[in-house]
Amino acid sequence: MVNFWTLSNKAKLVVEEIPYLKSAAINVYIKVGSRHEKENMTGASHFVEHMLFKGTDKRSARDIAESFEIIGGQLNAYTSKEYTCVYARTLDENIYEAMDIIFDMIFNSSFSLKDFNTEKGVVIEEINMYEDTPDDLIHDLFMQNLWQNHPMGKPILGTLETVSSFARDDIYSFYRQSYVPSNMVISVAGNIDGNKIKEKVEYYLDKASSNREFSGAVLDKPKESMNFVKLLPKDTEQIQICLGVPGISYLAEERYTQHVMNSILGGGMSSRLFQTMREEMGLAYSVYSYPSNYSDTGAYSIYIGTGANNISKFFAALYEELDRFISKGVSEEEVYRSKQLIKSSMYLGQESVMNRTGRMGKSLMMYGEIIPVEKVVENIIAVTPQMVKELASRLLCFESISLAAIGPEKVLKEVEKGFKNWFK
Repeated sequence: MVNFWTLSNKAKLVVEEIPYLKSAAINVYIKVGSRHEKENMTGASHFVEHMLFKGTDKRSARDIAESFEIIGGQLNAYTSKEYTCVYARTLDENIYEAMDIIFDMIFNSSFSLKDFNTEKGVVIEEINMYEDTPDDLIHDLFMQNLWQNHPMGKPILGTLETVSSFARDDIYSFYRQSYVPSNMVISVAGNIDGNKIKEKVEYYLDKASSNREFSGAVLDKPKESMNFVKLLPKDTEQIQICLGVPGISYLAEERYTQHVMNSILGGGMSSRLFQTMREEMGLAYSVYSYPSNYSDTGAYSIYIGTGANNISKFFAALYEELDRFISKGVSEEEVYRSKQLIKSSMYLGQESVMNRTGRMGKSLMMYGEIIPVEKVVENIIAVTPQMVKELASRLLCFESISLAAIGPEKVLKEVEKGFKNWFK
């Protein structure tokens, strides 16, 4: 049974009782991410996420870690462009203890100056590690250029310059302004008593909301850049390539069609790109496509890591695949197979309590309602080959495609040449 409420402090809560499980999970979504940051505060949301684990007035960082380990629970968090999530999974008998720890972290983190300075070093090393991982960095490089001069294009981790310049009071102020109940969605699922969960959540949130109000700013819609070429020289063995186009919002009705389209083009092992580039031509170990959907914008990208000797073969093969995908469309068999794969994935995902809390929380945060899995599957099943062809023709037109690449400078010249040959 699923119930959700808008609480008196404007927080939203969704609870699903699943009595046959022995586990429970909680996800707390705070609607603040990298797109909400001023330029000199790039990386602030991610930094706050780190500081949540460094201790409160009641608990040290060690206390938080040991409290979860002693009950065999899992505690973690992540930051995205539009929200931050703190989540935990425990045995059903320990969920209330987990909630006490999580809400203490969320509302009462102390941000001691010593911990703040220590964590600066940790995040700087995280950025350095990311910079040394070109198959991760390439995606950020593409997004930075797709949404130039807009927070959506800034790296979630921040930069070495911004993180180094963070002042404790500025980050603490950002935290206090953002981490308020009216800016939160809480999702809980498992072998729980829904009414008791609601009572506990209200208790923690009412304590926290007595003297704090959310003061979020109106966000500007980003403008997308098209047909750019961004090359980053780096001494790597493989050439990392990301091509893409502006995409759709997660509010667009076409999101269901996009799901099917992506599955056929490059979303899995049976996809066209995987079968052609890897299985038939041996050009790559990893090649795939993926959508990125946000509240008012999106992107659609294709990634490959390949060798310097394969550049011309890759561009010729990819041009042929995209041209065929746009001009000839997809078959009934491909669409049916993809719909069955998506349907299976969604229903199997329901067997995980973490997947359930995540799906419910995001649904409530993004759409203001809980969209049942059955309804999503119904919309997926309704997708036709013609719908896929029309969306592909609109999204994947060559006039909109841009390129980012990382590799040795000499090889990058071949990458740029191969890409520009498409437009001759």
